Amino acid sequence: MKVSFAATRPDGAHALAIPVRGEDMLHDRLQGFGEAARTLAVRSAEAQRFEREPAAIAETFIDEKDAARRLLLVGLGGKADEAGLYEKAGGALTARLLTSGETRLVIDLTGLPFDARQAARLAFGAAARSWRYDIYRTKLGRKQRPTLEEAVIVGAPEGSEAEWAHLAAVLNGLDLTRGLVTEPSNIIYPETFIERVSASIDGLGIEIEVLDETQMATLGMGALLGVGQGSVRPPRLLVLKWNGGGSAKPVVFVGKGITFDTGGISIKPAQGMEAMKWDMGGAGAVVGALKALAARKAKANVIGVCALAENMPDGNAQRPGDVVTSMSGQTIEVINTDAEGRLVLADAMTWAQREFGPEVMVDLATLTGAMIISLGHEYGGLFSNDDGLAGKLYDAGLASGDKLWRFPINDAYDKMMDSAIADMKNAGVRDAGSITAACFLHRFVEEGVKWAHLDIAGMVWADKAGALYDKGATGYGVALLDRFIADNHEG
Repeated sequence: MKVSFAATRPDGAHALAIPVRGEDMLHDRLQGFGEAARTLAVRSAEAQRFEREPAAIAETFIDEKDAARRLLLVGLGGKADEAGLYEKAGGALTARLLTSGETRLVIDLTGLPFDARQAARLAFGAAARSWRYDIYRTKLGRKQRPTLEEAVIVGAPEGSEAEWAHLAAVLNGLDLTRGLVTEPSNIIYPETFIERVSASIDGLGIEIEVLDETQMATLGMGALLGVGQGSVRPPRLLVLKWNGGGSAKPVVFVGKGITFDTGGISIKPAQGMEAMKWDMGGAGAVVGALKALAARKAKANVIGVCALAENMPDGNAQRPGDVVTSMSGQTIEVINTDAEGRLVLADAMTWAQREFGPEVMVDLATLTGAMIISLGHEYGGLFSNDDGLAGKLYDAGLASGDKLWRFPINDAYDKMMDSAIADMKNAGVRDAGSITAACFLHRFVEEGVKWAHLDIAGMVWADKAGALYDKGATGYGVALLDRFIADNHEG
């Protein structure tokens, strides 16, 4: 969706939206309309029980300049600082109008105490909610086709367009991530994931490096290669480097990129297995965040590492009971081949630390179903060996809308991952499954590295529409990582 800013309402056909706070008198907010139109709008809102709740909408048609104008009143509630308020309001307007036949939405902020960031966030919500992926729909009905093409923000304060430029870059990253997560696994697998990302970031100044299976074998990445050995699609390690300045040591993001997960020999039930195309959501978030950072020329050095593999159950697949040797030299007894994400991350984390020597490393992974049992689809799980880093990520989650909730890791949980025949096992008992998975990853964090693990299993895909997305890929993690860098690693 195209977004623009204007001082006054444009002429021509458009839907008009007017934000309303809890204390506003509707009649006063509709100044500029004739008395009959104002009265009609107020009475219509009352009939719809519009109480100005955040993102609630009252809709009517009024007569303006001898034409019928679709008028939408959108609620802002009574708390100006409510998290995600402006994004939700913008998203609600787009959700209402996306397939309505309207092509242009005008949001009039005139007379409201919006600051530049709030105005840009409203525009971001409207644009983010417009994302659709219809390329495989060959018979889309006329009423199902998106028509809304443009949002015009009227009366925004000075500086809004600069704030929007930042958020537009995040939106570009979201588009990449959502597309990757949405594509079926016969289209996106390790090699084509790299091709899609390379084409998307071309010209942004991001350096790309790719390690193939031969190079990974030379480095001793037995854990990552063990996961991929059951597939005809060879695994890859994708590295994106953004050198924007700032601290000498880069921040490293590591993403789990299992482009399809059958569970391997420990095969999953058939029902719902088609959803496992999004098991690369962590890697998707990493590449989307790097694209956003590069697009807005972030003044920071950031590296994204994506461990890409397909977990399949052919005759060459690893078996439960196998022992693999990771790049770190630690040995792992494979108890469950469906606990594969931690295996690919282990080698990717080791390589990233030895190659770049970061002080801060954050991994993102759709790692455990237990995380969905714990948090549902409202928060991503946060684990860390550093309280300061955990606090910064938590704050970035609140600011971006990609919320996080912290869980413990300690020696008692860690001991549950000890193996009788190897240094560790890749799966323990069902108890505290997300925590023990994080403890497993912690064993691959080197001395002095501040590390956080984000288990985002419940967040990258939605079975029902949300404030900023329709059913399907959410793009979770892109805005979070961008906010984390902006708040903590840019000058």
